Amino acid sequence: MKKKYTSMFALLLTGSLILAACGEGDDNGNDVNNAGGNNNAEENEANDNDGGNDNAAADTDVGNLQLGTGSTGGTYYPLGQEMATVINNNIEVDGFDLSAVSSGASVDNIVSIFQGEMDLGMTVHLPALDSLTGDGDFEGVAVDNFGFMGHIYPEVMQIVTGADSDIESIADLEGKSVAIGPPGSGTQAAAKLILEAYGLEDGDYDAYEEGFGDAAGRIQDGNLDASFGLLGLPAGSIEELSISRDIRLLPISDEGLDYIEENSGYEELTIPADSYDFLDEDIQAVTAYAILVGSTDTIDEDLGYEITKALFEHSGDISHPQGDHLTKENALNGSEGLPMHPGAERYFDEEGITE
Repeated sequence: MKKKYTSMFALLLTGSLILAACGEGDDNGNDVNNAGGNNNAEENEANDNDGGNDNAAADTDVGNLQLGTGSTGGTYYPLGQEMATVINNNIEVDGFDLSAVSSGASVDNIVSIFQGEMDLGMTVHLPALDSLTGDGDFEGVAVDNFGFMGHIYPEVMQIVTGADSDIESIADLEGKSVAIGPPGSGTQAAAKLILEAYGLEDGDYDAYEEGFGDAAGRIQDGNLDASFGLLGLPAGSIEELSISRDIRLLPISDEGLDYIEENSGYEELTIPADSYDFLDEDIQAVTAYAILVGSTDTIDEDLGYEITKALFEHSGDISHPQGDHLTKENALNGSEGLPMHPGAERYFDEEGITE
């Protein structure tokens, strides 16, 4: 599936370049976010002479900005909705309006920012690092038009199966039906890596490429053996599933953890037994950071500053449990190796967050 998604990314990129050359707008009607920008040479020259912001940022319709989240059954979507509300309610920009939209999550959001289809995106910090060098799901195409705008919360891989199943180990997923997350999601990339750590490749299991919400419904109905979910801890969707069906979480073995840490930036995390009512013991898992990134094409320094300030100054208004992690103290988690958005950097410098 990685090759399939990479091919899709390459196809989307080619289409974007063709549209830009023809001077056409986005298929979704969001012309102000088109990565092609303004191709009028005289206008570009005028902007260069002004020494101001780049043309795309200068022409941004602040009343029609989009924040890419994830599938509706995951953590990104409901949390992203609240983040957008907090920003909208507290930003000092006339006519500003930000909408949080469902998407394929991490990779999809970065691709959409690259193509000018979204302005902000939630992502795991690891695929964001891959995008800079054209590695992983971005193989052959480096992305350079986004900047880090803050840590959101730690993401934890949680692997769910029915309590009455014969699956005791991740190795037992061979030949089983397994939800690995949507194409372009951090969940899918991590799920494939974890399965690989146990010698399981594409074709060794029946893969369902869907978000955790849909997968939870299948597990509840007995139509799916297991599901991977890169989610907050605790995850409301897992708590809800546990009410309708007895479930278990599969741990990652020491050997599996060694392989994962050697081949990625994921780190070990212990899920405490008191995280869920159905847990009887601690579960070994892996974690990464969920972060916010913003386009440097459509969000200039001033707008980026106002967005970052509104979010971090008023994150206490977020009721979602993962909003507790969205603090100034945590703001730079996951930023190492990533370019900082100029507006966010200005805010972090002002607050003494950066050293």
